[in-house]
Amino acid sequence: MSLPVQKDNNRYTYAEYLVWAEDERWELIDGIAYNVAAPSRRHQEILGELFYQIRSYLTEKPCKIYAAPFDVRFSELEEDEQIRNVVQPDLTVICDESKLDDKGCLGAPDLVIEVISPTTISLDYVKKLALYEKYRVKEYWIVHPIDNTVMVFVLGKDHQYGKPGIYTEDSHLESRVFPDIGIDLKQVFKRD
Repeated sequence: MSLPVQKDNNRYTYAEYLVWAEDERWELIDGIAYNVAAPSRRHQEILGELFYQIRSYLTEKPCKIYAAPFDVRFSELEEDEQIRNVVQPDLTVICDESKLDDKGCLGAPDLVIEVISPTTISLDYVKKLALYEKYRVKEYWIVHPIDNTVMVFVLGKDHQYGKPGIYTEDSHLESRVFPDIGIDLKQVFKRD
């Protein structure tokens, strides 16, 4: 298993993050910078189909969907420039328009989706899972393109993610945030 490329052992802020080269994708988790590699073609195909299905579902609804690169900033009430958690989820759905600004999203999205790749497994399954739970992202989907599965973590009343729901390409994906959504996983995982 490959690990994400860490910039160094320093801790950074959003202000420092903003001046880094725009042709590289970085994420900050607890101030530590991780380089996010360009996604594979398979990753992009899955992402594109999920975006299409969710965007179609959101028509006439107040929620917005964004694809990476789109900054999601999590704050402990510090000044924007001092924020130490900035991620670029593959897909982000936000229903509270007050969280949106010209920089992206400040606060917890309603739904975050990550399509894992060999270099992001530990980030997606460990660090981001803990980050999203801490900041109370209502629902977090981890999409595994090799196994054709989706793990759905739902924030409980205790503000913790319980045991995830696991959906295969033959399953009907169920969402608590969007209970009437119909994600066709056969189409999502379809190979040409």
